[in-house]
Amino acid sequence: MFKFTSSEVRDLIIAFVVISLCFAIVNAGRDISGILSTLPIVMVGVGAGFILHELGHKFVSMKYGYWAEFKLWPQGLIFALITSFFGFVFAAPGAVYTYANHMTDEINGKISIAGPIVNIILALVFLGIATMVYPSALYSEGTALIFIICAVGYSINSFLAVFNLLPIGNLDGSKVLTWNFGIWLVTIAIAAILTGLSMTIGVQNIVRLILGF
Repeated sequence: MFKFTSSEVRDLIIAFVVISLCFAIVNAGRDISGILSTLPIVMVGVGAGFILHELGHKFVSMKYGYWAEFKLWPQGLIFALITSFFGFVFAAPGAVYTYANHMTDEINGKISIAGPIVNIILALVFLGIATMVYPSALYSEGTALIFIICAVGYSINSFLAVFNLLPIGNLDGSKVLTWNFGIWLVTIAIAAILTGLSMTIGVQNIVRLILGF
């Protein structure tokens, strides 16, 4: 059963708002009006990506009988905000802390990989929706907005997946790599391909290729 403390809910909300702002800055630059108009769109992808990523860690931790709680990392939030002005986001606003007297590398790896897998699944879901609405998005402003939201959601979630799978510091990738090199390699390869396609040919061209346009 999922249980949240009041401080955990507060930390999740703060992290969600600040990280959303960071990605809005990356997408809109330093233009205030552009940031404000981009922020609601970005919040959908970040909201789904960030919140469900952390809940993925929490769910698997609690499945193994551990208490798990998200805690904010203020320095990470400040650093993310600073890096956003340079065109990228070092997204480390906090983490789900699992409280256990002893934990095997396998369990730690499974808890850690849950978040990036959620992001990969979300990226594919956003891409699938974007593909379905694309033909009508060419003629409808409402559907075009849905396409834009899904395109941003795909890009953000694929980036969050590959970023968190980097085997550095306390990121998820370090723990997954310690547990199983093969699983880490396959997972980060999928995330890297999704991110690479987003950054090179763009979501619209990915959709057009899928549809055969």
